Amino acid sequence: MRLATAGDEIYPLKDPRVQNWPAYLIVLLLSRVVTRLEGVPEINPGVIEGLFSEDLAHLQDLYNRINGLAPTTVSAECPHCGRAHEVDLPPPVG
Repeated sequence: MRLATAGDEIYPLKDPRVQNWPAYLIVLLLSRVVTRLEGVPEINPGVIEGLFSEDLAHLQDLYNRINGLAPTTVSAECPHCGRAHEVDLPPPVG
């Protein structure tokens, strides 16, 4: 996955599929920024539509992290002492 450009986020808004069903935006957006998936020769909206919901959620999370739209830390609790603290997420592997 690559960083999104302004065009990646703007052009899908003009698509009639998004205008009729706003939830379709993520399908078009991911089809523009996902650069490769193992065993898939070409990424297009049909490929993204065919993903399992858990895989789609993972790609959405990755998109948000890569593009600075999600926090880079999470709250965690130590399994040994039970203390809560912030943990830095590793950078996405790409």
